[in-house]
Amino acid sequence: MFDAIVVGGGHAGVEAALALARLNKKTMLVTGNLKMVSFMPCNPSIGGPAKGTLVREIDALGGEMGKNADKTCLQMKMLNRSKGPAVRALRAQSDKLEYPREMLKTLEKTNNLTLKEAYVKSLIVDDNIVSGIILEDDTIIKAKIVIITIGTFMEGKILVGSTAYSGGPDKQKASVGLSKNLREIGHRTFRLKTGTPPRIKRDSIDFTKMELSPGDGFIHRFSFEEEYLRVLDKEWPCYLIHTTPVTHEIIYSNLNKSAMYSGLVEGVGPRYCPSIEDKLVRFKDKSRHQLFIEPESASLDEVYLQGFSTSMPHDIQEKMVKSLPGLENAIIAKYAYAIEYDAIDARDLWPTLESKIITNLFFAGQVNGTSGYEEAAAQGLMAGINASLKLDDKEPLILRRDEAYIGVLIDDLVTKGTNEPYRMLTSRAEFRLLLRHDNADLRLSDYGKKIGLISDERYHKFTQKRNLINAELEYLKNEFITPNKEISVYFEEKGYSLPKGRVPLLEILKRPEITYDDLERIDKRQIILPEEVKEQVEINVKYAGYIEKSIKEAEKLKKENNIKIPNDIDYDKVHNLALEARAKLSKIRPLTISQASRISGVNPADIQMLLLYLKTYET
Repeated sequence: MFDAIVVGGGHAGVEAALALARLNKKTMLVTGNLKMVSFMPCNPSIGGPAKGTLVREIDALGGEMGKNADKTCLQMKMLNRSKGPAVRALRAQSDKLEYPREMLKTLEKTNNLTLKEAYVKSLIVDDNIVSGIILEDDTIIKAKIVIITIGTFMEGKILVGSTAYSGGPDKQKASVGLSKNLREIGHRTFRLKTGTPPRIKRDSIDFTKMELSPGDGFIHRFSFEEEYLRVLDKEWPCYLIHTTPVTHEIIYSNLNKSAMYSGLVEGVGPRYCPSIEDKLVRFKDKSRHQLFIEPESASLDEVYLQGFSTSMPHDIQEKMVKSLPGLENAIIAKYAYAIEYDAIDARDLWPTLESKIITNLFFAGQVNGTSGYEEAAAQGLMAGINASLKLDDKEPLILRRDEAYIGVLIDDLVTKGTNEPYRMLTSRAEFRLLLRHDNADLRLSDYGKKIGLISDERYHKFTQKRNLINAELEYLKNEFITPNKEISVYFEEKGYSLPKGRVPLLEILKRPEITYDDLERIDKRQIILPEEVKEQVEINVKYAGYIEKSIKEAEKLKKENNIKIPNDIDYDKVHNLALEARAKLSKIRPLTISQASRISGVNPADIQMLLLYLKTYET
């Protein structure tokens, strides 16, 4: 008997399994191919806008993705560097062969974790409580908790042109049967679609016709643990190109041959990562579309054609690719395809990611309707944490929307649901100035330590950093300067206006043009602060007004989160609720007033009626 079984070895599955095992739960990870754990069947990268912050949050809680991304990167770049801190995001080009290899090494050396290659066809459920799994060969494995993370493999179907066949990503076997079993026990499923572009032989490309897109040329890291950082001898470059009028003509004249437009596709594709044919149809006013040539692995003679996903037949793909600048003589190593699969309705889940229908059954990753490795890993970590807490009969960990992008992600899924692959965006977070890439450890490390996924040594380093930040802010508030000749000369050289009279250093740093380097020239203390401490102090000072406003708005959310709604409430007894609100509340069964207020169809008047009822319910 296992404490927990995790079904699926993608980014969600490995995070769930590692969290459980590290929290001393006897865990089994069941996946079809152990060599493909955490594989990247699509874009060979980790991070990007909002997604990069998810990775930092995973690391701050004690997860693995950030460490593995640091160990296996080929290039790193901080996106939106010239913009405000709320939208800055780290993105790494990863070695898609090394990433799963390193993750498998981590899994193999983890105590309390059993790895098994197999496919699961059904669950063992008695009286609406899961108690194990049944493999394709009818082997029964019992467990107290089961976590489903099979992503795009669930009833996966590969689509190219007019052909369709059962299969998972990158020529793997689909998971067949489990989706039907989930419907039989009460879970709703629906079809989604995603796709991937062709891979091109590197030595068949003329890079002189492309615009170089290098990394930043210096060290970044996702993980707050520096020892996982890979110092590169060289950063592998990316290249920028654009589609041409010939490309567009080929696509338009062959639209009826695309699986998407031939009537073969049933599922809904990702709005924010459409196929190239979908881009042309939806954005007819654009004369060209941006594409990136990205490295896949240091040991592969293949590159990834980012932005060129398609389900066209192979012969049409050849023409499309050769119409692009620098790819006139390109050799396609792997053809593009679309993949269709089953996902569950995440509104059937509690915010812990446990099923509302079957006790002790959790779901995480693309099976919940999300797209992307980072969204999957974040859910996997939270499912693993909450499964462990449930086994220990402890309170669950539910992150608020003002605490983490992970909180926004899960709240959106279980409260609003999705009818297309959900992608994490900065615009989805009301408190994005509080949920920055740079402060994920300050927001979440206390949780990681309390749960048990952050070591004493790491937590001690974190508290030292936090203390330094607080001490520096206090110092700047109380240390004053009076302009002297040396300061006057420096300000004149830099073109800054000279402060009038005696002012605190904090006021100097508030100026948009003043950097921390300027402050150190003015102050001349014999102290060397870590760069990450300077960064935190500078952001907190320069954006103080905006941050304080966001904190005040977040306080309202906290108050609403503190008003709990009992699971067994009968909404038919709540007077004056609109019919739509009554139906939505009965189905989603929100846990707090805050969650209830975000349900589509529930308006402020309904919330007021619910609040009045809760007062009488409590008495």
